[in-house]
Amino acid sequence: HSNKKKVIEIINKEENLFYKTLQQGELEIKKHLKNKGKVTGADAFYFYETYGFPLELTEEFLTESGCSIENRASFAEAEKRHAEKSRTASAGKFKGGLADQSTETTALHSAAHLLLAGLREVLGAHVHQRGSNITSERLRFDFNHDEKLTPEQIAKVEKYVNEAISSKAVIYISEMPKNEAKESGVEGNFWDKYPDIVKVYTMKDDKGKIWSREVCGGPHVSDTANLGKFSIQKEQSSSAGVRRIKGVLSK
Repeated sequence: HSNKKKVIEIINKEENLFYKTLQQGELEIKKHLKNKGKVTGADAFYFYETYGFPLELTEEFLTESGCSIENRASFAEAEKRHAEKSRTASAGKFKGGLADQSTETTALHSAAHLLLAGLREVLGAHVHQRGSNITSERLRFDFNHDEKLTPEQIAKVEKYVNEAISSKAVIYISEMPKNEAKESGVEGNFWDKYPDIVKVYTMKDDKGKIWSREVCGGPHVSDTANLGKFSIQKEQSSSAGVRRIKGVLSK
């Protein structure tokens, strides 16, 4: 019953949200019509992108107002331009974290996932990633935490990562709706920026133990078997409430 109630609550919430979207979209189209006297396909894409107002509804609304979309093909053109821009932006973002896609960098990127899982295990679930920079030589990883780590904590985090590596955990990729991922406890950092469908990387050994489950864009190794030995070289303050770890993998 509590499940049924929850489902109904979610549906009601979605409905209210959609109704708000409709109202806002209609207001904006009215305003636009008043100022410009017409709505082009590119305008319709703007309404969709900015207010979540679908093309079909824009058309329906305009029909009711006694006009139609001019140059409808420009909707697809604007959509294509937007996709291109997003791709470039995410490629830039991807580059921001990883210097390149070499074998060493990819291995350290996978180790960074295990490092975060280890930090959360040792320090608590309040810990999330605050930034990272990975080259083929080392990983630099920022996370929120208010105190300097003790040598014991550092040793425990290292142990967690190295146990995960020696468990030969396999990395599975799945796609799921963002809300579902968040609700099922998948680790993620920029929930408001993620697309509606996210890629989840799960590192799981043959005993069924999950070492890390995180939203990510890749790339990763296929399993942890050949990562080598992980060690933390430095732990310091990065900014207020944010700590920074420098870690390396050695064969």
